[in-house]
Amino acid sequence: MKELLHIALHEAGNILLDYTGKISEYTIKESQSSIVTKADIESEKKIIELILEKFPDHNTLGEETGYRNRNSEYTWVIDPLDGTSNFAAGISWFGVIICVLKNSVPVMAGCFLPVQNEIYFAEKGKGAFRNGEKIKVSSETELKNILAAYSLDYSDEPGKTEREAKLIHQVVSRIRNLRSTNCLIDFCYTADGKLGACMNQTTKIWDIAGPGLIIEEAGGKVTDIQGNQFDFSLSAANYDRNFTITCSNKILHSELIKILNHGIQ
Repeated sequence: MKELLHIALHEAGNILLDYTGKISEYTIKESQSSIVTKADIESEKKIIELILEKFPDHNTLGEETGYRNRNSEYTWVIDPLDGTSNFAAGISWFGVIICVLKNSVPVMAGCFLPVQNEIYFAEKGKGAFRNGEKIKVSSETELKNILAAYSLDYSDEPGKTEREAKLIHQVVSRIRNLRSTNCLIDFCYTADGKLGACMNQTTKIWDIAGPGLIIEEAGGKVTDIQGNQFDFSLSAANYDRNFTITCSNKILHSELIKILNHGIQ
């Protein structure tokens, strides 16, 4: 399974590289912040093809093709091109995410940044790695010393963007600087300690199940913005729901949750 995951990441990443700089058309999905390109479609097609060749009875959940329930305890969760808007704009902040769930619990995950040629990988209970070298989240104990990522998408929910802007102000006033690629890079860099934290209020299961496992295996803590654990139970209602997420080391996590929910005290 581990070998297959790495092969699928590489083959999908190569598809994205082949399309890099050649995408001139895209389709808007549920909102102006969510688009799909031919590269997304071809990448996901290849990943699912590889999975089903080896494990024809496993479930698959792809961002573009949805949930295929084959009554297996294993489900492969696939984001074939995370950072599509960056990709379509010619910005090299994008990659592939694949996560394996066993009975709705993430047990193996990989994130591939094809331009940087970096694979972030974790298996539950076995640590996190970047290109085979073990990684750890930041050991910083004070928010003022970290860079943090907070990504923000368009929302037609009344007042949501204004509330998030206020939260960003609260976060920025406590940290060194704010950064945002609004894709898997924010999570990968949190896992290996470049960023001290990462927050996002608009994610799907395919965005966070894999990166969340990698960050946890790198010694971090990952919850929603209220501090609750995730429920990745696969149902028609759950796999398409919106998730919020907060990631950091275990020391800073509770402080971030306090800021996100109550403001600076």
